Amino acid sequence: MTTAAVRTAAFTAGLEQHRPALTGHCYRMLGSVVEAEDAVQEAMLRAWKALDRFQEQSSLKTWLYRIATNVCLDALAASGRRRLRPLETTEAPETVREGMALPQRPREEWVEPIPDAMALPAPEEAGPEERAILKESIRLAFVAALQYLPPRQRAALLLTQVLNFSAAEAAETLEMTVPSLNSALQRARATLAARNPAVVPRELSAEQEALVARYVAAFERYDVPALTALMHEEATLSMPPFDLWLRGHADIERWMLTYGIGCDGSKLVPVAACGGTPAFAHYRDGGATPWAIVLLEVEGGRITSQTSYLDVETLFPRFGMPMRLDR
Repeated sequence: MTTAAVRTAAFTAGLEQHRPALTGHCYRMLGSVVEAEDAVQEAMLRAWKALDRFQEQSSLKTWLYRIATNVCLDALAASGRRRLRPLETTEAPETVREGMALPQRPREEWVEPIPDAMALPAPEEAGPEERAILKESIRLAFVAALQYLPPRQRAALLLTQVLNFSAAEAAETLEMTVPSLNSALQRARATLAARNPAVVPRELSAEQEALVARYVAAFERYDVPALTALMHEEATLSMPPFDLWLRGHADIERWMLTYGIGCDGSKLVPVAACGGTPAFAHYRDGGATPWAIVLLEVEGGRITSQTSYLDVETLFPRFGMPMRLDR
């Protein structure tokens, strides 16, 4: 094999080795698993075209992150901000009424969940501390909060606070001066502090894991009073792409016992999503009908939110889930 062929083979292997980490970075930037995949493909194409300019003494990983960041900035220049929930205020949502038509919004408006396997490097590719930070930074709440930052502030914060670029490296990537970068970081931190999505590595306690297990059992037997008893009194329920956001036991129970009654007889299959967030593939009709990817948020000893993403055609294949369970 020629020297050029050996170099090309090594470069190809390097690209694939870094694909999950790059996908995680693009997901944080864009808030979409589909757009993250597209951005990584574009970044790899640009890397291939620039192979002759890649310096062996440079870090391939750093170089790829720089390319991927600029691909994401290009994409963000033509897109709007994604959201985690329909309402942008803290006002109570309108109670859903019998016969009320639920508006839908396109998937391009929502922050989507992502499988851990797509977004995190393999354990041998990152140390425990680095992997913990990367896991926490793909949590939905953090990714949604990032959407409030202008794109270059978002990139500056992710490069320095999540990927551990130096200020000089991040400034070079973004074609900024170091003082301009530091100013952007200061503004980005202030915005995130107001929304409190601190990136702090955390795992569910044994008590919280038991809480989630009780929640799943109550859901599968569709014991709605038992289900809501496990939820915080201000817990929320939402179902993208429907423009629906319910808060509190009364509204959630009313919904589940009327519009949601078709979920009686459901099966919930655990999936690994968004940095270890409790998540499930939801099948109705005993497993015959794929229905949603469900993510739960847990604080203290209660479930604080349930978000059901109904775009099964997009999400189930990416989570490796079949469109029907064997009974």
